[in-house]
Amino acid sequence: MRDSDDIQGDVLAGFKKDQMTLLFLKFEDPARARAWVKALEPQISTTRQVATFNAAFSRARKASAGDDPKTLRATWINVSFTYEGLRQLTGKDPLPSVAPRSGLEAFKQGSDKRALGDTGDSSPEMWLFGNGKGEPVHAVLTIASDTLQDLQTAVRQQREACAGAKIVIVFQQDAATLTGTRRGKEHFGFKDGVSEPGVIGFDERDAVKPEYVKGHHGTRLIPPGEFVVGLDRVDSEPRETPEWTENGSFQVVRRLSQDVPGFWSQVAGQLKVLKNAKVVPPEATTEWLAARLVGRWRSGTPVATCPNADRPSNAQAGEDNDFGYRDDPEGFRTPLFSHLRKTNPRDGLQEHPGDRPFDENPVMDRRRIIRRGAPYGAPFDPASEGPGGPDEKRGLLFVCYQSDLVQQFEFIQKAWIDSPDFPPNRTEKPGPDGMVGAAGTLSYETPGRTTKLTLSQFVVTEGSVYAFVPSLRLLRLLGDGRLTDKPPAVLRTTDAFLPLPDLQRSGGKSWYWAYGTGGDGIPVCRTLSIADGDDHTDVRERPDRPLTTWPCYDGVTKVDAILPVPDEQRVDGRSRFWLFHTVEGRQAYRLISVADGAESGLPPEQAARIDRPDRSLSAWVSLNGVEQVDAFLPVPDLQRADGKSYYWVFHTLMGAQVYRLISVADGRGHQDAIERGDRGLDLWRSLAGIERVDEFLAVPDMQRINGLSLFWAFHQDKYRIIVIRDGRGHEDQITVEDRPLTVWTSLTG
Repeated sequence: MRDSDDIQGDVLAGFKKDQMTLLFLKFEDPARARAWVKALEPQISTTRQVATFNAAFSRARKASAGDDPKTLRATWINVSFTYEGLRQLTGKDPLPSVAPRSGLEAFKQGSDKRALGDTGDSSPEMWLFGNGKGEPVHAVLTIASDTLQDLQTAVRQQREACAGAKIVIVFQQDAATLTGTRRGKEHFGFKDGVSEPGVIGFDERDAVKPEYVKGHHGTRLIPPGEFVVGLDRVDSEPRETPEWTENGSFQVVRRLSQDVPGFWSQVAGQLKVLKNAKVVPPEATTEWLAARLVGRWRSGTPVATCPNADRPSNAQAGEDNDFGYRDDPEGFRTPLFSHLRKTNPRDGLQEHPGDRPFDENPVMDRRRIIRRGAPYGAPFDPASEGPGGPDEKRGLLFVCYQSDLVQQFEFIQKAWIDSPDFPPNRTEKPGPDGMVGAAGTLSYETPGRTTKLTLSQFVVTEGSVYAFVPSLRLLRLLGDGRLTDKPPAVLRTTDAFLPLPDLQRSGGKSWYWAYGTGGDGIPVCRTLSIADGDDHTDVRERPDRPLTTWPCYDGVTKVDAILPVPDEQRVDGRSRFWLFHTVEGRQAYRLISVADGAESGLPPEQAARIDRPDRSLSAWVSLNGVEQVDAFLPVPDLQRADGKSYYWVFHTLMGAQVYRLISVADGRGHQDAIERGDRGLDLWRSLAGIERVDEFLAVPDMQRINGLSLFWAFHQDKYRIIVIRDGRGHEDQITVEDRPLTVWTSLTG
């Protein structure tokens, strides 16, 4: 796994650089964005590159007695994409169907739509990025270097590349390792990143304790599939993810502002509460209580192993994870609300007080995440009136990787960190995380007594994004606007659509029969549905069935067009349609009716029947001179207006498609008339570049919205979306340019 050239480098190996910048990007032009992805792909740092460098850096550091080697420097780049970013690059919904409450659903919705405790000052409308209110984020570019100069050079180059591709920099977040005695610590002053898990197949096993990383007892080895999609997982449980996600990882990026003076001020205040209650040693200091809120002392030494004082010159730093809570189930030593226990309960979690604690594997292991990130802003200096002062923005750029957003990051955040009732089922609720959780009441437990502490919120969310870190293989495909390199699905172009009358906008979906020619050349019909909403997700509900399945299609070898009888829809449970088809080289039409419930198991002879047999087109006054109807397009604001319905009829005349305007009257005879004679397609702005329209289909939930109606216009192996305005001129225009018909899932295969 260390040799992978397909997994991006920050996920497993970790960039581990002192300087870092994240650029949050918005694509203005999908074609240029794809070209940018192609140019970026060779610059992406792989696991092999980063792991090899990190190993060499560690060896050189040991050889120089712990000093960083000056001659070893590198700049790393990784990229991730939001759901909307993937949709921009591919021109289609990358996740047309996701299971409720799944990690894929969370990714598709975005972090601003998720209940993560981001309220008040942390609410999404206050965020600097990722809130869905301002500029959307389509990609996150991570750039990391050993020196500030190298970082600035790389960032400048990437900004120039973005400008050339019409990519907007929505936000730039800089972060850096703190210096001097604060090195390796976050702004509250505590050593960070101590509890990171190891990864089976990437980190070497310890010979004595093989469940741990070599030389780091307590650092558990977790199956790689908990962090990289498609690899082995805890208990070998599969995840239902698309094939294109393999060797990728789901990324969470959060800007977390830290109120350093507020934290230490409240620690001092709550220490007085505990001393007044006489439940802490008289010599207890703010450092003593702060260590219990965190679960570690400033050096990283766990309170569980050193409850009375820190070990600042800890020679056993490699053992800082070799501890548990099995002997402290009540939290007398390390409080149950401590950050360390809230984010990783280890072996101390019980269903009920007195129960045997859960095993870490698999209960805890499947919740682990790999954390990256770094502090941002100047360290707090109470004497400073400028950088470092109390008003200076500072905090943590939080980045983590996992294979399931819901079961890992969101579970930790919602079920553990922010839940006052975790650990569960206790007489006195432990309260939220004492370091990073929401404001609340904490239960400080001592034998036979509970003392309540009240803390405000010290950490505020100022931005958040869910993104997907693609494999290098997928990144190359995205440069071509694809998610897979498999041959395109066989396309089954459609000759005509029949809207099933009782299933229009039913439960947020509209159902249709789609007519065409099957792979063996016989005429067929399939059932598809189109969902309401921005994506209009389409699904093939039933596969192709020969037209001979239904008696109403007797003798039909190709359905050319369908026109609903306007005043005979859902009358006594049936709806009538004029069906146009070709018989021995000449077009004819027949009248058929379709029953409500036709897709609910009715026998074919009841589902659809012939109400009047074939007749010549000459029976239509409005079709005088028409040899073959290609498509009907209803005039949106002139349906059943004063007893008439108006249609534009597209037909071929002397090798070129033209159109005319006709009307059909309500009533038994359905008298029809030509309202305006044939004209060329060039009068339609929305049909520019099209020589022949094959079919129109009304976008079901976008009819006459603010005087506008949307239609899909199908031509050859493409489609576009056009809009028609109500009113005398019926102004039209293109609203979505041509896309390949393969975007329609229901029309492939």
